[in-house]
Amino acid sequence: MTITAAADGSALGNPGPNGWAWYIDDANWAAGGSPHGTNNQGELQAVLELLRATAGTDEALLILCDSKYVIDSITKWMPGWKRRGWRKADGAPVLNRELMESLDEAMRGRTVKFEWVKGHAGHDLNEAADVRANSAAKAYQQKIEPQRGPGFTMGTGAGAAVAASAPIAAAARTPQPVASAPAASAAAASAPAASAPAPLWAEASSLLDGLAEPAASVDVQLTLSPAEHARLRDRADAQGISLSEALRRLI
Repeated sequence: MTITAAADGSALGNPGPNGWAWYIDDANWAAGGSPHGTNNQGELQAVLELLRATAGTDEALLILCDSKYVIDSITKWMPGWKRRGWRKADGAPVLNRELMESLDEAMRGRTVKFEWVKGHAGHDLNEAADVRANSAAKAYQQKIEPQRGPGFTMGTGAGAAVAASAPIAAAARTPQPVASAPAASAAAASAPAASAPAPLWAEASSLLDGLAEPAASVDVQLTLSPAEHARLRDRADAQGISLSEALRRLI
């Protein structure tokens, strides 16, 4: 079986607040971004986050992109760049090298195909990814928390070629301020816990539950999934702080 997903990026001002998103269906998608970046960086980050999120599955992956730059970088140009020490044929350094190296590592051992689709042409998966990437970029522009999505919920070996026939969730269209999170409706509070991953602050607080008040500082180790780590990293980037400080503020 093959998992089919769209990956897209967005930048307001290019460069400016940027967003990325990948989308399989309404139960399997993720989005994020940064306060400042380019459209190409958002496009590359979307593919990277998709590869990281699906790293635990043994299914083949078909990635739909409206960026020929992303597809050609990964499938055509990267071998030559690596041979030349991450330099282009004219000797100039490769742009977005850190992302390219991360993508090269994430592609190892994976069965991945890319397919170009025309952007803003009504392709269901591409439109769904575009809406979420743009929504994330707008959230960073407004300095609020973006809608990050449920992540990859299919599980190892679950695999499916998913058609994007379901409507785009309304929450993905309008980012919500961080401060509004505690005011969830009763209906949302009664929803099944498996519908979305627990927020990082909930994991951090539950980790410390039951600990006696320490006389000195206590070292605590916390294992995060790739999606959780990405959310924490985006939060830290948005606030201009380190990963550890971002987690400390959540606690």
